Amino acid sequence: MNSRERVETSIAHKQPDRIPVDFDGTAVSGIHISCVEQLREYYGLDKHLVKMTEPYQCLGEIEPDLAEIIGIDVQAANGPSTFFGFENEGWKEWKAPWGQPVLVPGEFNTTTDDKGDVYIYPEGDLSAPASGHMPESGYFFDAIIRQDPLPLDDEDLNVEDNLEEFGPISEKVLNDVKAKVDAAWDKGKFVVTNVGGTGLGDIALVPALWMKHPKGIRDITEWYISTAIRQDYVTEIFERQYEIALKNLEALYEKCGNKIGMLFVCGTDFGTQDSTFCSTDTYMSLYHKHYRKLNDWVHDNTEWKTFKHCCGSIPDFMPLFIESGFDVINPVQTSAKGMDPVFLKREFGKDITFWGGGVDTQRILPFGTPEEVKEEVSRKLDIFGKDGGYVFNAIHNVQAGTPVENLAALFETLNSRR
Repeated sequence: MNSRERVETSIAHKQPDRIPVDFDGTAVSGIHISCVEQLREYYGLDKHLVKMTEPYQCLGEIEPDLAEIIGIDVQAANGPSTFFGFENEGWKEWKAPWGQPVLVPGEFNTTTDDKGDVYIYPEGDLSAPASGHMPESGYFFDAIIRQDPLPLDDEDLNVEDNLEEFGPISEKVLNDVKAKVDAAWDKGKFVVTNVGGTGLGDIALVPALWMKHPKGIRDITEWYISTAIRQDYVTEIFERQYEIALKNLEALYEKCGNKIGMLFVCGTDFGTQDSTFCSTDTYMSLYHKHYRKLNDWVHDNTEWKTFKHCCGSIPDFMPLFIESGFDVINPVQTSAKGMDPVFLKREFGKDITFWGGGVDTQRILPFGTPEEVKEEVSRKLDIFGKDGGYVFNAIHNVQAGTPVENLAALFETLNSRR
């Protein structure tokens, strides 16, 4: 099998020739740029500065030579812009606070205060308020909340303010995505894309890091409160957003067809480490119908699969995601309460594909021994990999400070199962 066939077979809940692997296909399944550099050095690959392709979480580009060693089957085909609204082009050198020189986009512009904290700006515009903050001891950017005071009367809230970032996908972006889709297809990779504005309530997007002066409800806490006390307002946003997203997906399909393998629909989190952000009743009343419409359109009009990212303790949400029509769930946080891998595979493994869950990135991968990593990876492969329905990835992105020996142990274990 080539990579595309391998992933397609597994998502169809059939056993592929080997378990497919992703470490570069989405913004929630990548590797921190510091680890990418260490891996290149560990494997004796060509030495050069690594590109920071996703500056929000400081994810590094995994070039074909390293991807071959890891055994990656998945390739992203997204638009040219980053979370901060500038494009991945015009690369220049930047020295990160942890001392690593990296390549960043030309409009990646930062300032540093007297404490050593770094600030980044929407569209690289230093005259606008900063939208991201990296502490001097940090390894990625946190969102800066830039919300104007809300009206005293909720009746004065304007839905248009929370829709200003959504609009028709441009021909330039469509052409950029098509070029990436075609390149990945020609290499036999399984293609994942994340364009169209389908991230209903995705908390990483609510602060609108790419906008210079966002309006509406942009504070993370206030947004979560709104899902409880302003459901009519949020519902209207979702309904209008869906209408825009549907037109964008139609344009995307017309341009790229079924060379796209999967659509990253949404990264909205419903779980915490040992609880949830809302009840299952709230999910059904506020989110389900919109997800169902999106998934139904994709399944009725394309051959794409749909991908739902949701961290945390979500055993009670799993049947709801299936009812909403999702094909894939990520990151499968088996370190959270109630997320035992044997239970998940037994109860839901025939109805949804697990994308992730391969190794604990909170404790074992960063703080365990290589032998503990090998044991964990082998166990997860045995549990999740049986009868398909699985794509291997860590539990969310591989974080800075992860020992390169542990990463090598991870990939060695994967390669031993080829």
